[in-house]
Amino acid sequence: QVQLVESGGDSVQAGGSLRLSCAASQRITSFDVMGWYRQAPGKQRELVASLAHGPNTHYADSVKGRFTISRDIYKNTPSLQMNNLKPEDTAVYYCKVRSRRSDFWGQGTQVTVSS
Repeated sequence: QVQLVESGGDSVQAGGSLRLSCAASQRITSFDVMGWYRQAPGKQRELVASLAHGPNTHYADSVKGRFTISRDIYKNTPSLQMNNLKPEDTAVYYCKVRSRRSDFWGQGTQVTVSS
């Protein structure tokens, strides 16, 4: 069973940048799709960005032009570069990898953006 661990969450001021990383307990040899989700207090978890083969990327409208998803081509884990952060980006961010129709999630990393 692959375990994922996110890192890079922090408290920053609006306009700042962060880079989130996702480490795997073992190399993921193939993936179907990978992505980043977030969950703010009192809200449902939402998809922030995803990456499939191609590469085909998808972003939530709220982060387009500010966030960029990429992957470690050896480990098949995602990273998320977040620029021009806004207070509404405050949430716990989770990475997810779907491999051979199994979903692997991390435990989350907190991102807090102050105005």
